[in-house]
Amino acid sequence: MKTTNLLLTLLVSFSCVAQKLKKEAVYNNSKAEFISNLMSKMTIDEKIYQLVQFTSDGTTTGPATGENFITRIQQGKVGSVLNATGAIETREIQRINLENSRLKIPLLFGHDVIHGYKTIFPINLGMAASFDPKLVEKAARIAATEASSAGVHWTFAPMVDIARDPRWGRVSEGSGEDNYLGTQMAIANVKGFQGDNLSNNNTILACAKHFAAYGAAEAGRDYNTVDMSERVLRDTYLPPFKALVDAGVRTFMTSFNEISGIPSTANSFLLRDILKSEWKFDGFVVSDYTGINEMIAHGFANNEQDAAQKAIIAGLDMDMVGGTYMNTLKDSYNQGTVSIEIINDACKRVLEAKYDLGLFEDPYRYSHEEREKATIYKPEFLDTALTVANNSLVLLKNNQSILPLNRNQKIAFVGPLVSDESNIIGSWAALGDRNGYATSVKEGVINLLGNNANVTFDMGVEIQSSNKSMMQKAIDNASKADIIVAVMGESENMSGEAGSKTNIDLPGLQKEFLAELKKTGKPIVLVLMNGRPLTISWENETIDAILEAWWPGTRGGDAIAQTLFGVNNPSGKLPISFPRNIGQIPIYYNHKNTGRPYLGLSDPEQKYKSRYTDADNSPLFPFGYGLSYTTFSYSDLKLSSKKISKNEKLNITVNLKNTGNYDGAEVIQLYIRDLVGSVTRPVKELKKFDKVFVKKGETKIISFEITSNDLMFYDKNMNYSSEPGVFEIFIGGNSTADYKETFELIN
Repeated sequence: MKTTNLLLTLLVSFSCVAQKLKKEAVYNNSKAEFISNLMSKMTIDEKIYQLVQFTSDGTTTGPATGENFITRIQQGKVGSVLNATGAIETREIQRINLENSRLKIPLLFGHDVIHGYKTIFPINLGMAASFDPKLVEKAARIAATEASSAGVHWTFAPMVDIARDPRWGRVSEGSGEDNYLGTQMAIANVKGFQGDNLSNNNTILACAKHFAAYGAAEAGRDYNTVDMSERVLRDTYLPPFKALVDAGVRTFMTSFNEISGIPSTANSFLLRDILKSEWKFDGFVVSDYTGINEMIAHGFANNEQDAAQKAIIAGLDMDMVGGTYMNTLKDSYNQGTVSIEIINDACKRVLEAKYDLGLFEDPYRYSHEEREKATIYKPEFLDTALTVANNSLVLLKNNQSILPLNRNQKIAFVGPLVSDESNIIGSWAALGDRNGYATSVKEGVINLLGNNANVTFDMGVEIQSSNKSMMQKAIDNASKADIIVAVMGESENMSGEAGSKTNIDLPGLQKEFLAELKKTGKPIVLVLMNGRPLTISWENETIDAILEAWWPGTRGGDAIAQTLFGVNNPSGKLPISFPRNIGQIPIYYNHKNTGRPYLGLSDPEQKYKSRYTDADNSPLFPFGYGLSYTTFSYSDLKLSSKKISKNEKLNITVNLKNTGNYDGAEVIQLYIRDLVGSVTRPVKELKKFDKVFVKKGETKIISFEITSNDLMFYDKNMNYSSEPGVFEIFIGGNSTADYKETFELIN
């Protein structure tokens, strides 16, 4: 009997192993063979439904659709689900899908994991201020690890739109005005999200968005029109997208805007000609939320069928939430206006993504409750969030070295955001806990100084309210203090999607409150939390020190406290210019000269130049700007040669010395100017940067390498090339750097 049982056990075991090996052989033999075999069994309806995405009953990120998506899943009409999160929920939805799927094709779960999932990092504009791609990659890796443990397969990030208009609320989601910095941050995010192998269960699909030029919406108004030359499009707005294709990003999202009269959602020049043909992108493209339907309002489509037909022919593979593919593509196919080849190509791209994630092998591999519980808010994740926040803070002003603060001083902390745990994690904060988990500034100060510190905390005013009832108490406490720290800014919904504004001053009574605090005669430090550059010329003239904290995330309060008291020496630099007033917008450092360039106050001819009569041309704070508690000097700038050919490298060295009293990090920035081109070139372009830690009194030799590839642009014939000529190289701590050398590129 024992022998029989043993043989039976061995047979069962062998059978299970054989079935597993057979499954693995089918799955791993060849992706192309697997997908081809699967698609040969699919009906036209099943292929179309793979191109359909609907939102769950979770977070709403656009206009409500009003229909139960579970019913659609039971009918087999959905290929992807938006906003379902948590291992339990995603497993259950996947179970319903598989029970009703004839061919057992798994669902793809997507969520807006923009700057963290549960552990929230600074907003993307803040992370760009770190000028540290490795740190940004680490943040994205943590976000992917947390999100994947909760059943998320796909994030709609990074946003790589170049944005030069702070009225546009979505500047908060991107990396600012410069396409080189934006490209480095975009690549870092994709590496972090997708890792080295998508089949690992702690990776998620990244999505390059919004394709294209969404950051150039007219008047800074969300969803608005864009009109530009192909040269500007290719030189300024497309480079981050091209870099992400080269980096292996698996999905793209189209932008809401039109470009030169054609909505991006059905722009074949963007999707077919550039993305899929010229760049050889082999992933899939999804619309933004109801983007296909909205082409009717654009005046580009007659009805939903017309819109869907135009979108898929142009190269849009998946319809986000709009239902147009589900409702109309079959009719278009039957009428012969959409070919089976186009539908097959779109379906194949979606199935390949599911294959690469390992979902055909195990549809539930991302949805395990135990792993989710063990992963969310790991202590090391929270420690990294603190590190990222510390590196993202930008010191804008520090008169008479008022910062760092002395712990023995009596300090009055005031302002609507001083005790805030909700807004501090910012907009698009995924599943971040807004109440009771994020660290406020008050908590950060107490964590650092202890409960017996000589500090007070008062709101004084709300972010946007006419209520003055709390102001006097705050002023009374402030008048008794040695120094005042005002923590002010925007609420999280004032920036981000649908957050465009014509007034980007400090909202509400905050400026009036600052003016009353100024009357106390006490030194004031202003800590700003916001998702965009603000117009703070008055504050800069009036306040002693200003620290830009953006929305710094889950550990933001600790980071602000550590920076105020000198535990952290700020090293962040602005990824976007701060205007003096709203009339300067758009303002950005890499503009072009005119035939009558204004040379500043030293210019002997003032009137007939390209200038304002009521304000200087320069921004209040330029791109790349940021102070430290220490100081740095640059010297001994050397080039390896004064002339290089197109196949040679130019080596550049410069000495960086910490001349102050604190150890600190400096972001050393290298800019280039092409003096004469077949088309006009910008006055400066960032080409390299490096964040370097230097001890006080220490000097480090910093090296950069430039090749002709760094000098390429679209010439007068729209060829991407470098041209012989003289170039200037600028080295320094921000975009106004004037320490320079010249070299010549020869044929």
